[in-house]
Amino acid sequence: MLSGQSGDRTGGPPGETLGTLHDLHSQLSGETTLSATDWETVLANAARLAVIVLGLLALLLAIDHAQMILAPIFLAVVIGLMFGPLSDRIEQFGIPSWISALGVVAAFLTLIAMTGTAFAVPLSDWMDKLPEIWAKLQSQLTSWQGVIASFGGMQEELRSALGQTTGMKVEVDDTSAVESVAYFAPALTAQIVLFLASMYFFIATRKQFREAVLAFCPTSALRASARRIFEDVEARVSRYLLSITAVNIILGLAVSLALWVLGVPSPMLWGLLAGVLNYVIYIGPAVMALLLTGVGLATSETTFGILAPPLVYLFLNLMEAQFLTPAVLGRTMTLNPFVVLLSIALWIWLWGPVGGFIAVPCLLILDTVLTNILPLNEVTQDENAPVGLPVPRPASGASSQAPSAPSGSA
Repeated sequence: MLSGQSGDRTGGPPGETLGTLHDLHSQLSGETTLSATDWETVLANAARLAVIVLGLLALLLAIDHAQMILAPIFLAVVIGLMFGPLSDRIEQFGIPSWISALGVVAAFLTLIAMTGTAFAVPLSDWMDKLPEIWAKLQSQLTSWQGVIASFGGMQEELRSALGQTTGMKVEVDDTSAVESVAYFAPALTAQIVLFLASMYFFIATRKQFREAVLAFCPTSALRASARRIFEDVEARVSRYLLSITAVNIILGLAVSLALWVLGVPSPMLWGLLAGVLNYVIYIGPAVMALLLTGVGLATSETTFGILAPPLVYLFLNLMEAQFLTPAVLGRTMTLNPFVVLLSIALWIWLWGPVGGFIAVPCLLILDTVLTNILPLNEVTQDENAPVGLPVPRPASGASSQAPSAPSGSA
């Protein structure tokens, strides 16, 4: 009797009532139970993620093994994007594209030749001074012999405690420098020729390549988006490289002047080297600081003379990074420093110095493509909306005003 009344009051049998109460208790207590369909969705997403990870690993392996071909081509494309606007301005005077591309490549080769000449003369003097520098460096490190000996004793004790009695084996490669040059010279020559050819043909035919890609787009909206990606990529990469080049020239002049005031030999050499290494952010300044520390050890006997060159350079580099570069590039081109560091580490691991140079431009290209194709950039914050709730704004091709309601009058 009581069971029937309970079933009548809840509108169902007692088992259903208990199930409803259990579901209510689970919701109130925050418990979640995954159904079979939910588990299938989770496994499907995990499988897709695993495929993506395996694809990325395969891509990295292919890029690593194809360094001989891809590295000069990627470098040529980045340099071509930098000089693309210059080629466009030359073509505005009615000059054919192949002539403008040839002029840009010739100007680039002239710039490289001038830079190499500026490096060659002072570097030859410092190469002659290497034995003297090494002798002074050994004398400066004499005071550290006690510390080094203590570390050696600790190493021997640790090795004996671990049961390792064998010493470290050193194998000396008897390959001469002439044989190494003879082995690597053909490959280096082929890479230089491939770089110059790729740079020339990219600058000369980049517009035709763009139109060929746009021809495969089936809709006008997709063609407009692809065209915008091409234009934004060239504009951002060209602006970045040209701006960084101007910043590096200013930094090099400042470093040369500061080292000249300190009395460091060959200040123009170190200023030029500081400007070149500054293209590889984070890594380049660290290498430059180590080089200037060695220069201080080789040219001075006092602590101030040893530490002054690297400290002055680090101060100038800090001023450049905090004030000059943001003022030239602007905050709109600012990238996440951690992502930039990861990109530089990845590309240097893959392709060495060439990878360090193209790391930031490749990151700019990826950021530009993702910004144009993902819908995340089409949200803005409304003043009347609650904090944290993005309100979508109209796309660039759509009208910025919502359609108004029809009025009563004709």
